[in-house]
Amino acid sequence: MINDVLADARDRMGKAIEATRREFGGVRTGRANPSLVENIKVDYYGTPTLIKQLANINVPEARLLTLQVYDKGAVGAVEKALRSANLGLNPANDGNLIRLAIPQLTEQRRKELVKMVHGKAEEGRVSVRNVRRDAMERIRQARKDKEVGEDDEKRAEGELQKLTDQFVKDIDRLSHEKEAEVLEV
Repeated sequence: MINDVLADARDRMGKAIEATRREFGGVRTGRANPSLVENIKVDYYGTPTLIKQLANINVPEARLLTLQVYDKGAVGAVEKALRSANLGLNPANDGNLIRLAIPQLTEQRRKELVKMVHGKAEEGRVSVRNVRRDAMERIRQARKDKEVGEDDEKRAEGELQKLTDQFVKDIDRLSHEKEAEVLEV
């Protein structure tokens, strides 16, 4: 029973780390990266659809992203979604291809992006702590239902705390790496 709870918590915490990593991928760093735009939703004939499902995203140069939209009728919708995504980028559309030039980041914009990274890291830490809270409740309920003893409950809580600390440390490491990437000139 306790091993199942801990395994489930480990799995869910791993998913929280992956979600945080994806969130960090969407933070602009001054270099072109497809993850910057691939999760933006486009209103495609009334259905919210990810850009990566509507276009081929390429990085021909260090500071340029190109999007080759599969459906020519959706080029305008993709361009509109890119403009409204608040990335600070100005898409150039020639009818077939959308170009996104990545400008050099200013000092002020870098600081704003670092704050954004810290916010996303905190969301990740909160997710991990929520998983810990749920697992603790399940362990305590098992103790109340007399499925496990008090010693097993204490041991499981200790293991769960170690697991939580490890995943929070991983999120902090990812946050510091992304912060260094954003501040790199």
